[in-house]
Amino acid sequence: MLLIEIKDFIAFLTINYPEKRNALTPELLTDIHKNLEAFSKNDDVRCVVIRGFGNKVFSSGYDISAIPVAPLSGKRQETPDTLLQAFDTIKNFPYPTIAMLNGHAFGAGFNLCACCDIRIAADDIKLRMTPARLGVAYHPKGIQQFIEAFGMARTKEIFYTATSFQGKSLLQKGLVDYMIPRADLEEFTHAYAQKITQNAPLSLKGIKKIISMFENDMALNQQKLKEADQLIQKCFQSDDLKEGQAAFLEKRVPGFKGK
Repeated sequence: MLLIEIKDFIAFLTINYPEKRNALTPELLTDIHKNLEAFSKNDDVRCVVIRGFGNKVFSSGYDISAIPVAPLSGKRQETPDTLLQAFDTIKNFPYPTIAMLNGHAFGAGFNLCACCDIRIAADDIKLRMTPARLGVAYHPKGIQQFIEAFGMARTKEIFYTATSFQGKSLLQKGLVDYMIPRADLEEFTHAYAQKITQNAPLSLKGIKKIISMFENDMALNQQKLKEADQLIQKCFQSDDLKEGQAAFLEKRVPGFKGK
């Protein structure tokens, strides 16, 4: 469920699924897309702040149990359309977007943050990108969004190590823009968003659009997308994916064999 509050030209979107650590469900992703599409039709919302419900988890990511493993049927595995659609909508929203990291963000939850223009974090959160620990080759659009947000070298570290980033390293590595004591996070983020909304609407939209023109130069051609898809399918049809899922659910270290 997505909670929405609009105040001072700012839309506050809250990922509200505490019983599953604010996982990104298809329904919630669709709600994000539809609401941002509606906001983009006028200038009543000039900044969007996305946060998680509670004070422990921003989002644990896409529900791991929803990833099918089909090595026998040979069925193709596609990245969920709702995930790609929601992240594109966040990325391309005409006004600035802020991820207010009031809790940990893992997997697709981290990806959602990468799609926002600004990341403001409580000082006790963790960020982690998990596909390599699960036996998954992450989809190229998501990796591109990380490169645009954090650069090539940092994206390599995030994906290759699958480590949890926390504390001062979040700022040192440029994964967040501000780290704020938890008690002050909401007030700081609101004040920061107000600084944005006090600026000229046409300037904000024009500047964001021009910045996106530079990012679009990184677009992948069809041949590269085909090669990436082959790599993704190979992972989804592997024994390692089944082992990665089982280890995740059983809270143990996976034993990968590379096949």
